[in-house]
Formats: sequence, C-alpha cells, structure tokens
Amino acid sequence: MAEKSGDQDPAEPTLKRLEEEGEVAADYLEELLDIADLDGDIDIDVDHGRAAVAIVSEEAGDRWLRRLVGEHGEVLDALQELTRLAVQARTGERSRLMLDVAGYRDRRRAELTRVGEEAVARVRAGGTSVALEPMNPFERKVVHDVVAQAGLVSDSAGAEPHRHVVVHPAQ
Repeated sequence: MAEKSGDQDPAEPTLKRLEEEGEVAADYLEELLDIADLDGDIDIDVDHGRAAVAIVSEEAGDRWLRRLVGEHGEVLDALQELTRLAVQARTGERSRLMLDVAGYRDRRRAELTRVGEEAVARVRAGGTSVALEPMNPFERKVVHDVVAQAGLVSDSAGAEPHRHVVVHPAQ
C-alpha cells in the first residue's frame, strides 16, 4: 500500500497514483481481451487529473473492438465502470479513470462539441434556453465545457437516464 504524505490532500490524486491506476486498469483490460480473444493494444496516459486508458487497434475499423463500445457507447460505459471497480479493488481508492475503445470517446467529443456550439448559437439567436437530448455524464461534461467557453451558462436537469443539458442565455 502506498504511503501518503501528511502535507497532501488525500482526495487529490498524485501523478504516481494516477499512473498506478492506469497500470492496474491495463492489466485488467489485457486479461479481458485475452479471455474474449480480441486483439488490441493498451495506451495509458494521465489527462485532466485522471488516468486515461485506451484500447486501440492497428486495424482501422476493427469491428470486434467496436463491440466493446456498443450502440451509443453503452458497453464502453459499463466496461469503464467494471475497470474502475477493478482498480478500486486493487488500490483501495475510488477511481475516476476514463476508458476509450477504438477512438469512440474522441469521435464523440468532437460530435458533442458541435452540438454544444449549435446550442450556443440557438440560444444567442433566440434569447431563450435550449434543452438538449439526454446524455451520460461524460457527454454532459463536454457540452458544459463548450458552453462555458462560449460565455454562456448551462446546467443539468432531469434524472438518469433522461438527464440532459440546458443552455441558458448570458445573464
């Protein structure tokens, strides 16, 4: 078990702890890929204060890896939660690890950026709030960031699985 410094907030992840999360996640995912007889490489990084792990393939459009994404990313979200639980079981710490498979989250981030920019334009043109379609937490965060960068305000409304972003005019 890792030692904790008395000067550091235990809730604040250190680079070393995030790298350890990535390694534990990579081990877990490699075993899963072996069991499922899927080919893929594991990339580990630290991004925006959280471990980031990606399963990638040299074969463009690898349809077998896309099965780990599922329709609308549902399988990927479930796999991310399982991976977070595996990391927590091993480290004793809650993980905020982000998992991507076959570049799905990067592509989705680009789509959501466009959705957020379109919502900002609609709010500016009409002067009224705009409610978007339901999104998972990752998706809502991307849209909130786009809206904030544009100088507008957004919040989340509704309950899962219907929780969505509402973009408001600047006050």
